[in-house]
Amino acid sequence: MKPHHHTQRRLLSAYHALQQQYGPQYWWPGDSPFEIMIGAVLTQNTAWTNVEKAIQNLKQAHYLHPEEIATLPSAELAQCIRPSGYYNVKAKRLQHLCSWYIEQGQHPRLSQLDTPSLRAALLSLHGIGPETADDILLYAFQRPVFVIDAYTRRIFSRLDLFSADAPYEQLRARIELALSPDTQLFNEYHALLVRHGKETCRKRPQCEPCCLRKICAHPG
Repeated sequence: MKPHHHTQRRLLSAYHALQQQYGPQYWWPGDSPFEIMIGAVLTQNTAWTNVEKAIQNLKQAHYLHPEEIATLPSAELAQCIRPSGYYNVKAKRLQHLCSWYIEQGQHPRLSQLDTPSLRAALLSLHGIGPETADDILLYAFQRPVFVIDAYTRRIFSRLDLFSADAPYEQLRARIELALSPDTQLFNEYHALLVRHGKETCRKRPQCEPCCLRKICAHPG
């Protein structure tokens, strides 16, 4: 069996176990592709509950539009998104993102770009790293890219699929090689990994009730 076929079998086995345990997750939470992009920046280094508060503040102030965010005084924007943490840094990142988004013709024009070109453009922006770029690609633009976050690393390393400290691009490439390019699968799989990482496969794992226990290389 080729290595990526073995990896595919184990990845799908884990996916089906998670799906059976938790059911559909219906990600990404957001009313529009633009809101999803904003959420992808705000969620850096914070919990989603804090992002929801920040987005609600933007909505209540009628600022959740690219033109408003791009031209708003940075200090005022920072106060709106204060619940998300690192609000001064994130305000600047959001303004860079929104200015670029407007210049590029927003979602209709950007949707015409192929995935490598759109990903490269996102990665060229201030404060947009691989994980944030892939969040935006997968959830706002419906592109089949696999998001690698801390939960993915933790769970897949415990399953002995990958090393926890492997480079981001290496992990992403290996998973995408093993699985068929399927936006819905990648969307749901990432959401399930986040759910499992929060509830069961924590830094101090709750191994007894874990639905992946039978295929885990390091059960407690």
